[in-house]
Amino acid sequence: MSEVNMESRAQKSAIWICAVVGVLAGLAGCDDTAKHAVKVQPVQIAIPSVPQEPLPDLPLNAQHKSILPLSLIVPNGAERVMTQSLAAFDSGEQDFRAGRLGKAREEFDEALDQLLASGFDIEADARLNELYRHIVDTVSQDEIEAFRDGDGFREQKPTPAAIDEIAEEPIPEPGELDPNLRGRAEKEVGAIAHDVPLTVTDPVLAYLNYFKTPRGSAIVETGLRRAGRYRDMVQRVLQDEGMPQDLMFLAQAESAFQPQAVSKAGARGMWQFMSFAGRKYGLRKSWWLDERQDPEKATHAAARDLRDLYAQFGDWYLAMAAYNSGAGTVQHAIERTGYADFWELYRRNVLPRETQNYVPIILALTLISKDPARYGIEFEPEAPLKADSVKPGQAIDLRLVAETIDTDLETLRGLNPELLRLVTPSDPEFVLRIPEGTAERFFAEIADIPPEKWVSWRRHKVEEGETLSAIARRYHVLPAEVAEANSLPSGSPLEEGQKLIIPAAAHADAATGKVIRYRVRRTDTAASIADEFDVTTTELRKWNHMRSDHVVRGMSLRIYPGGAAPAPQGKSKEAVPGTVVARRDAPRDASIVESASNTVVHRVKPGETLWSIARAYRTTVEAIQSGNRYLFSRPLQVGDTLTILSAH
Repeated sequence: MSEVNMESRAQKSAIWICAVVGVLAGLAGCDDTAKHAVKVQPVQIAIPSVPQEPLPDLPLNAQHKSILPLSLIVPNGAERVMTQSLAAFDSGEQDFRAGRLGKAREEFDEALDQLLASGFDIEADARLNELYRHIVDTVSQDEIEAFRDGDGFREQKPTPAAIDEIAEEPIPEPGELDPNLRGRAEKEVGAIAHDVPLTVTDPVLAYLNYFKTPRGSAIVETGLRRAGRYRDMVQRVLQDEGMPQDLMFLAQAESAFQPQAVSKAGARGMWQFMSFAGRKYGLRKSWWLDERQDPEKATHAAARDLRDLYAQFGDWYLAMAAYNSGAGTVQHAIERTGYADFWELYRRNVLPRETQNYVPIILALTLISKDPARYGIEFEPEAPLKADSVKPGQAIDLRLVAETIDTDLETLRGLNPELLRLVTPSDPEFVLRIPEGTAERFFAEIADIPPEKWVSWRRHKVEEGETLSAIARRYHVLPAEVAEANSLPSGSPLEEGQKLIIPAAAHADAATGKVIRYRVRRTDTAASIADEFDVTTTELRKWNHMRSDHVVRGMSLRIYPGGAAPAPQGKSKEAVPGTVVARRDAPRDASIVESASNTVVHRVKPGETLWSIARAYRTTVEAIQSGNRYLFSRPLQVGDTLTILSAH
C-alpha cells in the first residue's frame, strides 16, 4: 500500500474520532441538552468483513451423544497436579523446619502421592519429572534418616563374629612353631582340671602360636574380659542341663562372648545359631527381637543342641564338629571313611576346612583361658551382670525407660541384647531387664505416663539454665504442650533436676500394630524392605496392590511390621496342612519357604555357596546335590531353587 493512501486513511480516521468526541461532548455539556433533545443522524460506516473460523464442536460423549458439563473439562491437568504437589511439599518443609517431623512426613508423602497417583506418565512429562526429582532430592537422605532414627525402629548394628576373624588369619605350619610350645602345653594339660578331653596336636599348637600374636591375643583378651559378664550364668545353665563346664569355651571361639555377634553366614548370638537351628531349640525371631542374642536362652539352646549331638556321636570332638557344620556333614564323613574319630577325619581331609580348624581353635582357647598368664595374657574381667526383671505389659521405648530410672541407654541395651530395636515388643509376657534395684522406681514413675504413650513420649531432667522453650525445641514440640503434660502454671520457672514429661510426637504406629508408610529409597528392593520389616514380599504386594516385586525410588508403601496386618473377621490365620507358608525366621539374605512335610525350599542369593547353604541347614553338600540332581551337571547359580530335607 502506498504512503499516500496510508496518510489519507489516517486523516479520515482522525476526522471521525473528532466528530464522535464532539457529539459526546455536546450531549453531556449542559442541562439544556436533556430538555431539548437533538436528533443526530450518525454517519454510516462500512465495517470491513473479517473471515471467521468455525467454532469448535462442544465435547460430546461418544456413547450417549450428550453434551458434557463444562466443569468437568480440565484445561491443563498437569499444572493442577504440580500446584497441589508443590503446596503439600512447601507445607512439609515448613513443618520440618519447625520440628514437627510427623506432620512433615505426612505432607512430603502427600506431595509425592499427588504426582504418583495422578495418572500422568511422570517420566514422559519433563515438568512433572523435574518436580518429582526435586522433591525426592530435597527430602534428603539425612531427613529420612532423622525420621527413622527418631522413631527408634531401626535395627541395631551387629558385631562381627570372632570365629570369622580367626578364620581369616593364616595359620603357621608345624615346622614354624616355637619348639618349646608343645612341652609347655602338654605340661599344662596335666596340671589343670578339665571335663572335656584336651589333646595337644600340631593344629592345636598352631592356634596356640597364633593366639600369642598381637592380633590373636587381642581376640583372646576381649573374650576373657567379656566372659566376666556371663561366666556365672553360663556355668549355672550348663550345670542345670547336665553338660561339661568347659563347653563354655565354644562361646569364646564363636563370638568372644558378644551376644550381638553376627557371622558372614548369618549365624547370630553368643553361640552363633543359624536361624534354622535356633528355631528348633525354641529361640524366637521377630521384627522386634531375636532370642539367638539372648545370652541365657541361647545358652540353654546350645547346651541342648550339644547334648543331642553327643548322644548321636558319643564323642565331644565329633559333637563340636557337628555343631559347626551339621550332624549330616560329620555323619557322611564317618560313613565314607569308616572312622568315628575326629583326628582321623582331619588327617583324611574329609571334613570342610572350617570344621577341621574349629575343634583345634576351641581346644587352644580352652588351654589359654584356663591359664592365661602362662601365655602372657593379661585382662580385667567385666563385672557380672545383675538386673531386675519387669514385665511392662506392652511396647515401651528404651529411651523412656532409661530416662525414667536415670540410667544410660547403653546399659539397657547391654542388659537386653536380644532387642533389635529401641522399642520392646507389645507382647504382654515380654520380660525387660533393668539395672538391679530399679524395678520399684520404674513402676512408680512410669505410672505418670499413659501406657499408650510409652512408645512416643519421653522424660527430661532439667539442667541448670534450661528454659521451657529450649526444652520444647529440643524435642520438637510446643512449650504449651510440655506445660500442659506437666500441669505447669503459665510462666512458672523450672528447677534444676526437675523431671518433665515430654509429649513427643514420634511415629508409634509400628509399635501399636498399625500400618506405617515407608518411602522407597534409591538402593531399596522389595526383598530388602520385606527383610527389614520382617514381612514377605508377597505381603508387600498384597498390601500395596503391586503386580510384581518391582519398586522404584519415591514409592510410598503400606507396611504392617512383622506381618501384623489385621486379619479378616471369621478367618483363621492357621496354615492349611500341605500348604507352603513363608518363613520369617529365615537366614538373612535368603529366600525360603517351608512346607508341612518339613521340606525347605531355598532360593540362592548372590555370594552363597553349597557349603554355606549346607551349614545353614545343618546338612551336607552331597545331600543337597542328591535332592537337586541338576547340580551334578552344572555349578550352583544365583536364583536356583533348592529343595532341602531337614537334617534334624
